[in-house]
Amino acid sequence: MLIKSPRAWEIAENLATLESVYMNRRQFAKTVAAGTILAAGASMPFSAARAEEEVVTMANAQAAADPTADLYPAPLNAAYADAGRMITPAQDNLTYNNFYEFGSHKQIWQRAEDLQRRPWAVTFDGLVEEEMTVDIDTLIRAMALEERVYRHRCVEAWSMVVPWTGFPLKALVDYARPLGSAKYVVMQTFEDPGMAPGQEQFWYPWPYTEGVSIQEADNDLAFIVTGAYGQPMANQFGAPLRLHLPWKYGFKSVKSIVRISFTEERPTTFWEELVAKEYGFWANVNPEVSHPRWSQATEKVLGSNERIPTQLYNGYGEQVAYLYEGMDPEELFF
Repeated sequence: MLIKSPRAWEIAENLATLESVYMNRRQFAKTVAAGTILAAGASMPFSAARAEEEVVTMANAQAAADPTADLYPAPLNAAYADAGRMITPAQDNLTYNNFYEFGSHKQIWQRAEDLQRRPWAVTFDGLVEEEMTVDIDTLIRAMALEERVYRHRCVEAWSMVVPWTGFPLKALVDYARPLGSAKYVVMQTFEDPGMAPGQEQFWYPWPYTEGVSIQEADNDLAFIVTGAYGQPMANQFGAPLRLHLPWKYGFKSVKSIVRISFTEERPTTFWEELVAKEYGFWANVNPEVSHPRWSQATEKVLGSNERIPTQLYNGYGEQVAYLYEGMDPEELFF
């Protein structure tokens, strides 16, 4: 008898995305787009129906103008076709975002329209064979894009599921050709207060900086995102290039990357510099380790009234737990 062992994050088929809905994502992508990161809360100044119509129109216009639009939708990676939950409706993700560069309230999508996604370049520096600056379209077209359905767990105890398009972070590391002495990959977003008024808030340590170890970057789950829901990313998702680490809290997934550095010393990251006791470097999801101001035992599913138990490493422990063997557990989960 053949016995199939489900992956840690899988659930019953009747609770996951309907195949007919998901496989029709190419048509779906023509009418909607994408979104993600921390949390806060605010009410919209107009009806939800009007907001939904406006945000979808805006996202579609951004996608149509993107020079790499012909690359979408990308082939689905069968290994990551099902996150064990229904895909979050794009409209919910599009209107529920954090992007501190444009302000600290939750419904940031309107301000993020001002993000100038072209021209855009990414600089590779630090411990690399040769420092270089690459045009974003050249970089994206140098990679083999694929679609992956991933869970996302915010540190503020909400979650969503997104069909991201992009390529493994490992491919980006290989592209940069780091030296053997490099131990960390450091990523930074842009710094332009004229475009992004949130950066006028001097108490934040701009630019937004995040980092992972080389070992984490080499893990197959680590993903560089260029699109979502079958088309180029909407601005509020962190266009044109962002990180997604599904086993970590969402603030680790830096948006709108312009600089990738390789270092021997572990960097001090954006939230770590602000409140180290609340937002540490590793930030792996753990329901048993509470945030100093709230529990992490459960999470609210975005787009529903459902609250579900949180899983260790967001359900991806089989793929990543080995990375942290022998390390101090008190440092790994905040």
